[in-house]
Amino acid sequence: MTSTAPAPIELDQLAYQIDGKTILDAVDLTVQRGEIFAVMGRSGTGKTTLLRLVMGLVRPTSGRVRINGADITELEEADLDELRKDMGMVFQGSALFDSMTVGENVAFPLAEHRRLPASRLAGRVRDLLAMVDMAGTEDLMPAQLSGGMRKRVGVARALALEPQIMLYDEPTAGLDPISAAASDELIQRLRNTVGVTSVIVSHDVQSLRRVSDRAALLHRGRFLAVGPVTELDTSSDPAITQFLAGLPDGPMTEGHHQ
Repeated sequence: MTSTAPAPIELDQLAYQIDGKTILDAVDLTVQRGEIFAVMGRSGTGKTTLLRLVMGLVRPTSGRVRINGADITELEEADLDELRKDMGMVFQGSALFDSMTVGENVAFPLAEHRRLPASRLAGRVRDLLAMVDMAGTEDLMPAQLSGGMRKRVGVARALALEPQIMLYDEPTAGLDPISAAASDELIQRLRNTVGVTSVIVSHDVQSLRRVSDRAALLHRGRFLAVGPVTELDTSSDPAITQFLAGLPDGPMTEGHHQ
């Protein structure tokens, strides 16, 4: 049966400028329900800005962002806050509260937005930590965790309000290859078990080959190509070839624009 529900994320001619510099330039994109979509690009190309626009944390200069069919570009902050409950954000540095235990970090959005009895709250935190393979860590402090463990706690916290959309900012940054592969496996497992739609921004090509259904390469404010990474591998665009192969010389580094 074909679903008539709107796509979880739609970008329509999305543009963003700051201080006279164009960060994004007329970007179009539709992310399908349950898809793991990756945005690749060099550091400083606007990948994180794209996530912030999707979350409504910054306003576009022009164009539209639609979340589950709702145009969020003109929404008031209170309405945006309500809509953000359907989106979970996993920050590059995990953004855990260092003064809180793991359990308190995961419980934080629940305490803010849900009125749960203490026993139910503790049970929900326990379930969330088990979901990301961090069972039994409630009483640890963030300083006691490895980088990979901190990211998993960040994922558990992002899942607390049962979002339909998960946004990941450089999820494998700073991780060793084994931890990075485990992070990729977790992202895929959450899609398969919980059904979330995922957007990952990253320059970790090896990780994105493993985890993404489709990917886009962001360069000078535009998507050079959109499709499975295996299709991008066969592109004749020299900028795409340079990025995927990790070559120091090519269109992406000419003139040091990025």
